[in-house]
Amino acid sequence: MKNKAILLSQRPMHDIDDDTFSCEEREIPELSPNEIQVQNAFISLDPAMRPWVHDKPNYLPPVEIGAVMRAGAVGTVTASNHPDFNRGDVVQGMFGAQTVYVGVPMGVTKVDTSIAPMDAYLGGLGGTGLAAYFGILKVGELRAGDKVLVSTAAGAVGHVVVQIAKLKGASVVGIAGGPDKCRTVVEDFGASACIDYKSESVADRLPDLFPDGIDVYFDNVGGEMLEAALDNLAPRARIVICGAIGEYSNLDEVHAPRNYLNLIGPGAKMQGLLNMHWADHFAEARRDLAAWSSDGSLTFNTQIEHGIERFPEVLQMLFAGKNIGKLILKI
Repeated sequence: MKNKAILLSQRPMHDIDDDTFSCEEREIPELSPNEIQVQNAFISLDPAMRPWVHDKPNYLPPVEIGAVMRAGAVGTVTASNHPDFNRGDVVQGMFGAQTVYVGVPMGVTKVDTSIAPMDAYLGGLGGTGLAAYFGILKVGELRAGDKVLVSTAAGAVGHVVVQIAKLKGASVVGIAGGPDKCRTVVEDFGASACIDYKSESVADRLPDLFPDGIDVYFDNVGGEMLEAALDNLAPRARIVICGAIGEYSNLDEVHAPRNYLNLIGPGAKMQGLLNMHWADHFAEARRDLAAWSSDGSLTFNTQIEHGIERFPEVLQMLFAGKNIGKLILKI
């Protein structure tokens, strides 16, 4: 058996395309001391992959040309020279876009598939669910009665944010692209309204939907959408910066919010979100998320595509907005 790996071939100038990656078969190396071998089953597709292949460091160094593409994955330990991991353990970690991972298990955690299926640990119980949980509850300091705006409300993080906010007694407006997504955001995820940014102006709709201002804006887009929210803030508003998918194709010339001074008058704050800042609370968050899912209060929407060779194609689907909920690649 060989390892089939997705390698970074070249850095994209703008959008990720068919020439960004290549697929290569490699020999599986022998285990060194304290290493494990993992047969990956599912790979996570995330907007952060675009800045990861940029030539400048962000919160992580850039993926090197010719290296296996960075990716979260979940799989089964098939061999171990590490005392904390045994053959048969189901584990989640940054294993890369490949069929087999061999290495030291830094940041690797065991997962319980009796509580939830394996793929859930890349979605609702994984990075996206945790980002929604910590973003809206901790960074956003959500309170009952808050008026909340969520961009990419049909996306992996956004659809969980909408539901948690609703569960905690807030009223929620989503932003999504297209009538089908907007219908899902309202009917399935519980938003009171959804702005279709493809057919209507977000800036024009916000004053009507938030006559007293936005208490919490959960931002996944950046750019003009963030500026529109900044023009409609309530006193002591909180803005959660989870991502900026609308700016990832132009990382050298990011469209900064020109009206950020609007934070001053209402005494608002804007804060970035990174899951690792809340690592000590992961177990608590997963317990809550699992409980809400179990009692039907929370639905994790997952779209699973198939085949490691399709990684470049499926990642482009993500940036084209062709998914609802979490997008995962099954190997």
